[in-house]
Amino acid sequence: MLLTDSGSKKAPQVRIGDGRVGPEGMAWVPGGDFLMGSDSKQAQNNEKPAHSARVGGFWMDRQHVTNAQFRRFVEATGYRTTAELPADWETLKVQLPPGTPRPPDSALVPGAMVFIGTPAVVDYSDVTRWWRYVPGADWRHPQGPGSSIEGKDDHPVVQVSYADALAYAKWAGKRLPTEAEWEFAARGGLEQATYAWGEEFTPGKQQMANVWQGQQERRFPVVSAKAGGAAGTSPAGTFPANGYGLYDMTGNAWQWVSDWYRADQFVREASSGKLADNPRGPQDSFDPSEPGVPIDAPKRVTRGGSFLCNEDFCMSYRPSARRGTDPYTSMSHIGFRLVMDEPAWKERQKTQAAASAAQPATGG
Repeated sequence: MLLTDSGSKKAPQVRIGDGRVGPEGMAWVPGGDFLMGSDSKQAQNNEKPAHSARVGGFWMDRQHVTNAQFRRFVEATGYRTTAELPADWETLKVQLPPGTPRPPDSALVPGAMVFIGTPAVVDYSDVTRWWRYVPGADWRHPQGPGSSIEGKDDHPVVQVSYADALAYAKWAGKRLPTEAEWEFAARGGLEQATYAWGEEFTPGKQQMANVWQGQQERRFPVVSAKAGGAAGTSPAGTFPANGYGLYDMTGNAWQWVSDWYRADQFVREASSGKLADNPRGPQDSFDPSEPGVPIDAPKRVTRGGSFLCNEDFCMSYRPSARRGTDPYTSMSHIGFRLVMDEPAWKERQKTQAAASAAQPATGG
């Protein structure tokens, strides 16, 4: 019988305001027409132009998949994540300049990308100043050997690749959201609002998301004892939910979605003159923004920003913000959440009902 991401064989049900019964830990996103992308002054070129799109209704995890949930998956299946396996040169080389020589096997060791910060303010043109490939970093050790997720069961799981997210989704009987579904859900019913909660970044001086905080001594990407050490994830659901009952749709950890990434995808959709009806994304990747990386290197869309986003650097804690990421890259600020279609949920209910009916009655 299919296991669920709650670790049980029978998914508990929850009843929401309109009487709809859904999977445990998921909120109903009603779907509809909306303006996708943004033409605001904060928007990057890959977010433009705002264009008409439509998505159907679906169930979405209220929170990021957590360390505790991912642990249950690993314990049930024995799965090993991308970061726990030796680096595969064939998938790695497509993200590097053509002709890059193959490194020795001793360099292709298990590990992942870790935010290390800098001791002082630096120019933002070279992200390698604050990121490093750390052997031994993985979802259990997000900062590398010696780090731990002990006491962080309720934090978003990070250091998971797109491939890892797909494996978890298959086990849970769910799927990754499309980019359009993710943005519709993140907006929470607020058409073209700057943030998932409205127009003010800190309404009533209330912090609404886990993003990079601080001035001077804590200006991104400065990490120092004086500034309080390195930033990191917060427990899932720490900040208020949006209009659809979804937590941390922006900030905390980036989220994988299913689409291939093209920097010009919104231009392509808008130029068609047609409403993008339940779009599933392009057939290939295109990203001219990374020097030295082939523009057609395979990338998947990540959405939502993370605890590393701030006003100076990226402002990716906005619902329209988007970027492309190597699907085999694991990073200390990328996680995911999943969705389920209504027909899939109804089919699961039928399967559960049939299984319950087949069980022999016990006498008292």
